Amino acid sequence: MSDKLVNGTCNTNGDVSNNKCNGTGKEIRVWCDGCYDMVHFGHANSLRQAKALGDKVIVGIHTDEEITKHKGPPVFTEEERVKMVKGIKWVDEVVLGAPYVTTLEVLDQNNCDFCVHGDDITMTAEGVDTYHLVKSANRYKEVKRTAGVSTTDLVGRMLLLTRNHFRQGSAEYDIEKEEKTAKLLKLEQLQSRLGSSNMGQDSSAKSPWTGCSQFLPTTQKIIQFSDGKSPNPNDKIVYVAGAFDLFHVGHLDFLEKASKLGDYLIVGLHTDPVVNSYKGSNYPIMNLHERVLSVLACKFVNEVVIGAPYCVTEELLDHFKIDIVCHGRTPIAMEDGKIDPYAVPKTRAIFELLDSGNEMTTERIVERIISHRLEYERRNQAKEKKEIEAFEALQRQKQTQKAG
Repeated sequence: MSDKLVNGTCNTNGDVSNNKCNGTGKEIRVWCDGCYDMVHFGHANSLRQAKALGDKVIVGIHTDEEITKHKGPPVFTEEERVKMVKGIKWVDEVVLGAPYVTTLEVLDQNNCDFCVHGDDITMTAEGVDTYHLVKSANRYKEVKRTAGVSTTDLVGRMLLLTRNHFRQGSAEYDIEKEEKTAKLLKLEQLQSRLGSSNMGQDSSAKSPWTGCSQFLPTTQKIIQFSDGKSPNPNDKIVYVAGAFDLFHVGHLDFLEKASKLGDYLIVGLHTDPVVNSYKGSNYPIMNLHERVLSVLACKFVNEVVIGAPYCVTEELLDHFKIDIVCHGRTPIAMEDGKIDPYAVPKTRAIFELLDSGNEMTTERIVERIISHRLEYERRNQAKEKKEIEAFEALQRQKQTQKAG
């Protein structure tokens, strides 16, 4: 369902009260907090739902030190995580240094009315619910987490080098483990002796919250992420295209620069087979449906072309009335080894190379994960164990309440 007011309740894909309905005219400030490590469309969807509950969304981000203490080392630095959250279209303010356990004091210091979080449980290293204080004070609201995506799942895809996330045809939504590449065989054997789990796969992931389940895309979800605005007649339209896999700070900086070249930014996203043809290995890590939502959540993007042609054609330029085409400093792969995909915009003299000033790439993210492979697997094993214990405790509590 879309975000609608129904009998005093805001339906944001979850049953939560909406203080916008109170009629006081006061600006409602909503607090969200978390690690926001490897920011993905699931994080963005939570913030989208939070925005529907108020006027401003203030996001508190934990420091690297806090995350390491309670969960293990983050993949991204706090500076990178702050930049990524600032780039989400539903975020109004970002606060670095949010405590791992959300307090009433932090809400008051930031003039926030209540805290919003997904319907999963976040716990400290000691197993304490990080939202127990705001829950007790009735200043806590829940929204539905986005099934089918989590940081644990994405890390698992990189570690396992699977391709199941972009299968085509009848097998598109099947999940199965692929054979590991030979170069990682020895490391796999070591992990086996250490009791490492096959993180990120349905067959073994047990946590009801961050265990992998396949993301099922809908047109409604795309509508919710899209701003639905067409360009004005005199707008200068900018077009960029690529994989935009594991949407990261390098992408964000590039899109911000591209957006400043005009008034309306269109991003063309290549299909999974096309991305795999020029990236190789198990790329893309995220399938086309996931990449669409990740890019749409960026505040610099106005429109996305789903399954854009690899070669920028006359038809595409004319259909969208594109004034300028940009590409970053990453190498441009020739189609069939010889055709320049930007030949047409170059002929029209509307092609421009942009330097984002950021050296982050999807490959560098994967390198970070692989280089700390065992560390991340142990981190996520511990997280999954705590979540299972908490879930089972909740189930027992519900059964006791029913019996009573």
